[in-house]
Amino acid sequence: MKPSPIRLAAAAGTLALVTALAACSSSSGDGGAAGATPTTYTWWDPYPQHDASSGWAKRVEACGTQAGVSIKRTAYDTTALTNQSLLAAQEGTSPDVILLDNPAVSTLADTGMLSTMDDLGVDTKGVDQNLLGAGVVDGKTFGIPIGANTLALYYNKTVLESAGVDPASIKDWASLTAALQKVTAAHHKGITFAGIGTEEGTFQFLPFFWGAGANLRQLDSPEAVAALDLWTGWLKSGYAPNSVIHDSQNTSWEEFLTGEFGFAVNGTWQVTSASKAKFPTGVVQLPGRSGGVAPTPTGGEFITAPVQKDTKRYEVTKKIVDCMTTPQGMVETANTFAYYIPPTRAGQDALLAQHPELKPWVDAVRTAKGRTADNLGTKYPKISEPLWTAVQNALSGAKSPQDALGEAQKAAAKAVG
Repeated sequence: MKPSPIRLAAAAGTLALVTALAACSSSSGDGGAAGATPTTYTWWDPYPQHDASSGWAKRVEACGTQAGVSIKRTAYDTTALTNQSLLAAQEGTSPDVILLDNPAVSTLADTGMLSTMDDLGVDTKGVDQNLLGAGVVDGKTFGIPIGANTLALYYNKTVLESAGVDPASIKDWASLTAALQKVTAAHHKGITFAGIGTEEGTFQFLPFFWGAGANLRQLDSPEAVAALDLWTGWLKSGYAPNSVIHDSQNTSWEEFLTGEFGFAVNGTWQVTSASKAKFPTGVVQLPGRSGGVAPTPTGGEFITAPVQKDTKRYEVTKKIVDCMTTPQGMVETANTFAYYIPPTRAGQDALLAQHPELKPWVDAVRTAKGRTADNLGTKYPKISEPLWTAVQNALSGAKSPQDALGEAQKAAAKAVG
């Protein structure tokens, strides 16, 4: 299973809710700091697909060795990780390090369970500000990204050549739509993307939403309506299949791999898959409405340090965090997870020295935007769900884009308060 960049932890409500959820699961005692020896540090991450023999597990172990301790690693599904983290904080058994999906950082920080990077003594000055933003709450930094992934526009070189489309000509929405018209006129399929009614749907819509100049605080703005008009227009014209209404990112990617489509909106995590496709592929940036590169949402995990009763542990925790976030450390993470781009210029340059073919993705990450940016913090999930619901309603034809987004704005305003 390839990790999704946008597996948003949904248990952000209250600690009471988390306790109720956890009552149906096993205790977190197997991974908590309680009972650990002074030379053992505990680490939680959202990568259960990477077992103890994996390159990732060895990477974590090496950082412990470098810090002079052993690391006891426990992996949870992303949603379970947030639930267990909140529960552990309530019980006083938090691990020393938690790797969190970036929108969940503000959720945990809001409870007071995370140390700030300043408290830990971790320098974040070299981290690209657009990527660091997801870890900043009320001016305080509670985590640092170990890497980032985002979206771009993959294309099938064979299909585009047969349709007479130069990918370099795609500079704005008009030129992208014109390319889709040529592709379908040449008896190919146009574009596939994920419009599913989940966080993945919001994630895929955001480059168009932001690329139109829309803001998440005003879901029914004329700019937002223009973005949804674009998607619904593609379906009506036959440039995108109706299946996008239900497609996840993995499903839409499988459709692209059939070789029938000219384009696919998808992410950095598909780089290896694209290189193994039965046809040559390329990547261009997603364009803004009137030109330029559209801001794309950032995915990826942040390394955080929960508050500990024994503050002496922080000295070693800092060494572990430093090991994961040096330029070379970030390159090692990127090589372990091919879809991760380092969040610092030094790390990005070091990665490009080894993998120059990743330049389109480095460029995309440099212009990307955190979903909780604009100080949305824990408000983001309450805005995202009405937005993906609006996308569903519009793509299905149940409502016009304007009406769907109007309802979304009312729902978001009520939820946020």
